[in-house]
Amino acid sequence: MAPPGRPEPRGAVRGPVATAAAPAMPVRPRVGPGRSWVAPAPRRVARSPLPGGPQPAPRPPRVDARRLAAERLPHRWFADQLVLTLSGRRPVHALLGHALPAAYDRLAELAPQAPLRPTGPYRRAPEPRVRDCGVYSPRRGVIEAFARVAAGERVRALAFRLERGDDARWRCAALDIGPSTAVWTRTT
Repeated sequence: MAPPGRPEPRGAVRGPVATAAAPAMPVRPRVGPGRSWVAPAPRRVARSPLPGGPQPAPRPPRVDARRLAAERLPHRWFADQLVLTLSGRRPVHALLGHALPAAYDRLAELAPQAPLRPTGPYRRAPEPRVRDCGVYSPRRGVIEAFARVAAGERVRALAFRLERGDDARWRCAALDIGPSTAVWTRTT
């Protein structure tokens, strides 16, 4: 604070300022031609919010964390992608690099029919979602999985096989969605 009657110097901070502890090593003076030593300005330390006051919003998980989770559960990631594709919310070519040719052909055959698209009056049924996944590994580098897909009260099954390639990426080798939608419709 400036003495009474004098203006405050530029950059002055009002109120209490927490300063960082002095470094263990002495600060090297900044000297040179025409320069004299200047003491470094004290650093402000961020204070935590008061208890009971507004708290900072939690940060969303990093993309790396999501990618690691997907690598640990490739069957869950692929089940979600299949549901998006077979319900018409994602184009088939989004899975082009994630499926072997035979499985991609089967997916391209099923996708235009959108067998998991909500049906009913005005299509107001909830969007399909993966309820849970089961997994079996017959040998290293192979996963055979199934997913229960729920859309409202209706539950469908989805089965697929993932194989790990030489580049350590999982790709779908086979896909089955069960009976066609014609079996599920009533004829009275």
